[in-house]
Amino acid sequence: MHPTFKTFVLMTALSVLLIIAGNALGGQRGAMIALVFALVMNVGSYWFSDKVVLSMYRASELTEHDQPRLFAIIHRLTTKAELPMPRVYLIPQNTPNAFATGRDPAHAAVAVTSGIMQLLDERELEGVLAHELAHVKNRDILIMTIAATLAGAITMLATIARWGMIFGGLGGRDDDDGGGLAALVMLILAPLAAMLIQMAISRSQEYKADAIGARISGQPLGLASALQRLGEYSRRIPMQNPNPATAHMFIINPLRGKGITKLFSTHPPLAERIERLRRLAGSS
Repeated sequence: MHPTFKTFVLMTALSVLLIIAGNALGGQRGAMIALVFALVMNVGSYWFSDKVVLSMYRASELTEHDQPRLFAIIHRLTTKAELPMPRVYLIPQNTPNAFATGRDPAHAAVAVTSGIMQLLDERELEGVLAHELAHVKNRDILIMTIAATLAGAITMLATIARWGMIFGGLGGRDDDDGGGLAALVMLILAPLAAMLIQMAISRSQEYKADAIGARISGQPLGLASALQRLGEYSRRIPMQNPNPATAHMFIINPLRGKGITKLFSTHPPLAERIERLRRLAGSS
């Protein structure tokens, strides 16, 4: 499926969820408000979602003078991948992680945490950055970033509605049992549905980005080693206040999956990703 069409399907699906939730919570008036909100969110997410996500993590833009080693690796990889040089950002977190964002390769950004810069050697860091540039080359970044923005908006709407129910009702709908039940169901299902859409997008994309990133860098075992170390250290040093709506964007899931939350992981199993990379190295 072409990335542009996938983006359209995603934006439509999450918009429909917003409208259904608005109708359940506020009747026809609620649905109309949700429709306007969805239109604003769709336009805003296309043009500004990368800036929103970067600001969530207080990322600051770097120059080549700030991180010559990092820029040298990215220059080398973008030349191999035939991509324009992305903007580069640093996230002030000790947890080792990274993600790519932007609406297309000409407007892409790669963000790394300070922890990943300290942890990985050059071969491993090259593998991680090649993975993120593979997302740019595949044009995954638009759909991943829009998913983060719209899913976050749906979750926020559900949270507002939940507090509205606690403090005296939402208005705009008869206070009968049916309306109350519909509102309660939507408060539960809207964030869950948004999360399921993120899962469907992310799992196959991660495998593909691993494979293409390994080919760009020429170092499948470098990426495999990086994933192993990132998984270990992310458990030791969990990310501070990660936004669940953006979890699918990171190379390693920043959420601490325990119990039922493992069922909704936005990433494929780390052991399977590492094994696939080792098989790729063995076949080359």
